[in-house]
Amino acid sequence: MRAVAVHRDVVVVTSRLWQTTAVAVRSGDEAILVDSPYFPDELELLPELLRQAGFEPVGLLATHADFDHLLARLGFPSLALGVAETTADRLRAEPGAAQRELRAQDASLYVTRPSPLSLGVFQELPVPGRLDLGEEEVQLHPAEGHTSDGLALMAGSAGVLIAGDYLSGVEIPVISPGGSIDAYRATLARLAPLAEAAEVMVPGHGRPLDRDGALRVLDEDVDYLDALERGEERPDLPAGRTSSRQREIHAENLAAV
Repeated sequence: MRAVAVHRDVVVVTSRLWQTTAVAVRSGDEAILVDSPYFPDELELLPELLRQAGFEPVGLLATHADFDHLLARLGFPSLALGVAETTADRLRAEPGAAQRELRAQDASLYVTRPSPLSLGVFQELPVPGRLDLGEEEVQLHPAEGHTSDGLALMAGSAGVLIAGDYLSGVEIPVISPGGSIDAYRATLARLAPLAEAAEVMVPGHGRPLDRDGALRVLDEDVDYLDALERGEERPDLPAGRTSSRQREIHAENLAAV
């Protein structure tokens, strides 16, 4: 796990698995934590790491209901989890799915956890909307397409866009069950002006990007969706996203769409 401050009020923690990011955003004495790292030792260390940096979350948010983004309550069991209404709908429609997928992934990695994942009573957030944080407002924007649910966050005063599972420099667009190319395109169009206005963009997987890097990835993702829609079996994948695993993801996308 590594941590980097991309702004005096924003710290990005990156997990050893899938380069999954968790983002702490602060305004005054209040902070929130968006998404989560994966491994038990990372979740155990996270509260102290954030405390030492001056970030003590008063609440948790998940950008969507994929299990690897829902683990923050394992590190902060007393805090409520906020999710978009679409994510709340998905969690209700798929009871226990995140826990089952986590157990399966843990088994494949020989990971043992001290306690099972409990999401508690999650708080539904209206999206689009705004979230009060100290004296600031964090914008909440819909982000469907990768899945059927999701949100992206814009911390305007810090100039940081938290994109969820979009605009990754290490992973091509993934069309999961419930997602679609059309919805993915709509989210990219929604994120474009936000990325243009941001100083830093934090994807759900991979390192934070500056404005130019984020806009480059966005253009590459649009080109990839074009190739996917044409049914190309071996499209030219973007630089840095050409591994055998990314080819497997493309094959899965072709089967899905």
